[in-house]
Amino acid sequence: MATYAIGDLQGCLAPLWRLLEKCAFKPAADQLWFVGDLVNRGPDSLGVLRFVKSLGERAVVVLGNHDLHLLTVAAGYVKAHRGDTLDEILSAPDCAELLTWLRRRPMLHHDQGYTMVHAGLLPNWTIAQAQSLAHEVETALRGPQYLQFLANMYGNQPNSWDEALHGWERLRLITNAFTRLRICTADGEMEYSHKGELADIPVGYIPWYDVPGRRNASETIICGHWSAQGLRLASNLLALDTGCLWGHCLSAVRLEDRTLFQVACDEFSNSSSN
Repeated sequence: MATYAIGDLQGCLAPLWRLLEKCAFKPAADQLWFVGDLVNRGPDSLGVLRFVKSLGERAVVVLGNHDLHLLTVAAGYVKAHRGDTLDEILSAPDCAELLTWLRRRPMLHHDQGYTMVHAGLLPNWTIAQAQSLAHEVETALRGPQYLQFLANMYGNQPNSWDEALHGWERLRLITNAFTRLRICTADGEMEYSHKGELADIPVGYIPWYDVPGRRNASETIICGHWSAQGLRLASNLLALDTGCLWGHCLSAVRLEDRTLFQVACDEFSNSSSN
């Protein structure tokens, strides 16, 4: 049995098929971990959802910002953005079934000495604390009042953690950290607008994983979300968004021995990052 952690798909099903072939994926024995953003911007978000859902327990998926965006668009709380490719899902006969499955995915997955989230962890959170906070959001998303959560999910404030936060502000902050975090101050204040390369980070901010004294640094974090950063493999970090959607490549790491597998995504080479 092998476990493969796979970077952001964003509706790119054909590269996923090629990657699984390169990994010699065995559906009866192996497991796939997806870092989130299964959908949007790519050509076959519906196909990706259907395939990953069909894997059952062989697939572990954490929610990304584009996955949450799909749920919020479907609920009618926000309009689709220019460049979104969600219409095929929303008009599919199995749309309700797919969306119910999606909103029941976790925000964080912890197993085999790895912790997987879509974007990152605030540096002042321990792994145990992050697991507990993820459960708060998962409970809101899976419960009967999930539409209220989606209606109050968007916003950039608050942007730093305070245990005294409560209600929608608390859930919004937790969600933003798990699904939008790239950079923050040494004190953990998040900045959401920067999507570029490491060399262009605004003064006063650093990548979340480089914050000195990060309380979750003893665990290996698996994440995606930051395509402009590209692949980063370290003893305690597997950052796997390698810009498949933008014509670069789709990446997977076999967790048992840290072997890297990649396939080119030349069919998307005319896309521009966003």
